[in-house]
Amino acid sequence: MPTVQLLVRSVIAPLTRTRVFRALAPVLLPPLEWVVARVSGGRVQLSGLLVPSLVLHTIGAKSGAPRDTYLMYTADGRGRAIVAGTTFAQERHPGWTYNLLAHPDASITVRGRSMPVRASLIGDGERDEAWARIEAQWPGYRGYERDSGRVVRLFRLQPVADRRSE
Repeated sequence: MPTVQLLVRSVIAPLTRTRVFRALAPVLLPPLEWVVARVSGGRVQLSGLLVPSLVLHTIGAKSGAPRDTYLMYTADGRGRAIVAGTTFAQERHPGWTYNLLAHPDASITVRGRSMPVRASLIGDGERDEAWARIEAQWPGYRGYERDSGRVVRLFRLQPVADRRSE
């Protein structure tokens, strides 16, 4: 990881654990991510400047409407990714987790490249290993789970053959 990125992360990481950040981030970051993505033609994500990030494209659990969510991800080998429904330590699960539970076939965009994925909820037997991978990338991230008072939903996103060509 480049020195500048490490320096920026060392400043930003402690801020992400503050109450002020956790209150403001869910309101401010999604529109900022949208603007940066729009200006860059989808090639840059604001969060991607610090951690690997993707855009998750789901179908609404209730509405059936397309939904896009900007998320940090952790690589899990063989092209797979782990995403965590932390919602900045909010008490409720994020909407995108309900969407994946209802419609596990989704797609992601990483650095402007889209691919279909199938989501699976990571079970109790694999949670500690998944959290260890996530925290190797962003130390202290599991604190969001503890502070939220709920069990954060973790999903593994597995690339699948392009369903459009089937």
